[in-house]
Amino acid sequence: MSQLRLAFYASKRPEAQEVLPQLRGRYGHFSEEDADVVVALGGDGAMLDTLRRRFADGKPVYGMHLGTVGFLMNDYSPDGLIKRIDAAERATLTPLRMAATDIAGNVHTAMAINEVSLLRQTAQSARLRVAVDGRLRIEELVCDGLMVATPAGSTAYNLSAHGPILPIGARLLALTPVSAFRPRRWRGALLKAEAKVDIEVIHPDRRPVSASADNQEVRDIVRVEVESDPARTLNILFDPGHALDERILREQFAF
Repeated sequence: MSQLRLAFYASKRPEAQEVLPQLRGRYGHFSEEDADVVVALGGDGAMLDTLRRRFADGKPVYGMHLGTVGFLMNDYSPDGLIKRIDAAERATLTPLRMAATDIAGNVHTAMAINEVSLLRQTAQSARLRVAVDGRLRIEELVCDGLMVATPAGSTAYNLSAHGPILPIGARLLALTPVSAFRPRRWRGALLKAEAKVDIEVIHPDRRPVSASADNQEVRDIVRVEVESDPARTLNILFDPGHALDERILREQFAF
């Protein structure tokens, strides 16, 4: 059995904070820079926070559920942690890169693991012009918002907006509208993982729109460019039989 060097990170939830010193005392604790595996304690928010710090090194992250939503987490147990990590299955994720230009001309870049989403900021609907790989696809989309979701994020906000569930490794992105009013029948599109999506805000002064890479928000934007960043890979570890691709498959048969 490998003697892995572990780094523990806990969300602010009391349940996660309570067990943090116990696990560090039992298994030791290294800095994230020196560890072989980072263990995230909490919900999916804790996992996403931990993964964002792994863009540079791609070290694997093993999560244990001590939060609200735990789709990306394993069940919590303080026992046999090294053995569980040794036996874990790996899911490799490719994040999205967002470049959002605001109304003042400033360009804001951020990485997203789940999705890049655009949402109206006021009661006024958003009006968006959508191009894919340099070709105009929608002249005017009237909606509450629009998102580009990865396979890992397809069961999050994307699913709530009635977008498709994408298996891990499908090499696809979901382009999903939020409450589309016109074209009323448009329900979104499946894009190649290499696709570049360019979204322009029509009348941004009268109909302000925000853009978010996961929970990193930029307000009053005029244009957003979204594409995968294959140079950066993220690795999540799951207990056997509970891997991310299996969880996504189960979601497609949930009623």
